[in-house]
Amino acid sequence: MTILLRVLLKYLKLSFSQCGEDLIVAYLMEALQIPQPTYLDVGAHHPSRLNNTYLFYLKGSRGVCVEPDPELFAELKAKRKRDICLKIGISFDEKENADFYVMSSKSLSTFSEEEAKRYESYGKQRISEVINTPLASINAVLKQYFKTAPHFISLDTEGLDLQILKSFDFSRYRPPVFCVETLTYTEDKTEQKITAIVDYMRQQSYLPIADTYINTIFVDSERWKNRPY
Repeated sequence: MTILLRVLLKYLKLSFSQCGEDLIVAYLMEALQIPQPTYLDVGAHHPSRLNNTYLFYLKGSRGVCVEPDPELFAELKAKRKRDICLKIGISFDEKENADFYVMSSKSLSTFSEEEAKRYESYGKQRISEVINTPLASINAVLKQYFKTAPHFISLDTEGLDLQILKSFDFSRYRPPVFCVETLTYTEDKTEQKITAIVDYMRQQSYLPIADTYINTIFVDSERWKNRPY
């Protein structure tokens, strides 16, 4: 890291997320006194652009990045050398592989055929490629790559986030902070908040502490109630 970048990170509030989500998470980590958070980034996308974990990587943290798109995975592997990068999808059932729909706008790529065709129906997007991709459950990834639950999980899977959360073993893993996409994508301004995700996370004793309209950030209620300050 260059001296200039170190100075910028120390004195300026640089964000690499879509709507400043990483700065909100950084505040939560400071309040919880977690100076170097570990992370699991599901749907990591680009190594830095629109990325919820790159800020922490720059500050010395490390974690696991999951990205099934071959081109984006190659960039992650090349530029996030301290991280473990996995070219897989996250399953929520017993499937061991599934078709991954690479969209012309890569940030919209998805394992949901229904969502991919809906995106295409607007006229601006197209399915560029369909790639059969290996899958692993989120609990299997946690078991293999983390000794304890990561401090932060970022989840952006274009339409499958709720199913993945419902498969998550909250009795075993209690990450202090989640960031989950909670807005449907449209091109006709009819987007809707996915309130079922917020309701489900509340049932798991996670407090929706911030919302950027596109994403909702959740903190473990017990950890937050017992924060040092």
